[in-house]
Amino acid sequence: MFRLFVSLFLSACALSAQADVRLLTSIKPLQLIAAAVQDGAGQPEVLLPPGASPHQYALRPSDVRRVREADLFYWVGPDLEGFLPRVLKGRDKPSVALQSEPGMTLRHFEALQDEHEGEHDEHEHDHAHRPGSLDAHLWLLPANARVIAARMAADLAAADPANAARYQANLAAFQGRLDQLDATLKARMAKVADKPFFVFHEAFDYFEAAYGLRHSGVFSVASEVQPGARHVAAMRERLQAAGPSCVFSEPPVRPRLADTLTAGLSVRLAELDALGINAPVAANGYETLLQNLSDGLAGCLEAL
Repeated sequence: MFRLFVSLFLSACALSAQADVRLLTSIKPLQLIAAAVQDGAGQPEVLLPPGASPHQYALRPSDVRRVREADLFYWVGPDLEGFLPRVLKGRDKPSVALQSEPGMTLRHFEALQDEHEGEHDEHEHDHAHRPGSLDAHLWLLPANARVIAARMAADLAAADPANAARYQANLAAFQGRLDQLDATLKARMAKVADKPFFVFHEAFDYFEAAYGLRHSGVFSVASEVQPGARHVAAMRERLQAAGPSCVFSEPPVRPRLADTLTAGLSVRLAELDALGINAPVAANGYETLLQNLSDGLAGCLEAL
């Protein structure tokens, strides 16, 4: 009995020596990367609920408490979650704005293309996507996911040394899986790279750049606003000129404008989920996000 007591006591001490790290991310894609790194040693949490836009989100008091109490907090940065800087001033624990992380590949929104020319209303130049500003959808580039995962693994190892080897092993496994998936997606996307497609939200440039794609037009510079009448007319003309094509919106709601724009045209409507709404929070969740994007894009374009 005494030996059993000693054994249980030592086990309890060993467990108590392991840090119970509370890792919180602003958005689900970052949570999915964290889940790969923490696999078997913890479960990351996410701040924004599924489907909520990181461009415009109103924090509740409970959200503020979660941000301030988390041991580690990861967000993209002020170019995406503009509601967070004020709250983060009250944190006395580490927080990482990933847009400033060394090694990240960053893109900026280009000057307006010809389908936007002549339109200068405020909807076409919203703050989040103004020409020259940072494209903050940086998680959609697999190379950036590797950088993010490496930073998380280092931070977790420092906060929880007892599991440092596990975090490094998880990181290596994640990067190996990404290498395999990356090669598979490149081969598939190469077959549809010359087919036209349009988007409602300019959120996929990182993914497109990784796999040799280029959207033919954007219906609205930001998903939260409606384009002007001239933009609508110009985009419908663009659709007609493109011939058979795909038009992609984002879940959970298809814009009402979609049916109006595509009525009577040889156009297929489909969805692309940049936030991984339906991806499982598991070790392979981030790969599922990428795979779903690939299936959505290629699945539609292959059918043209």
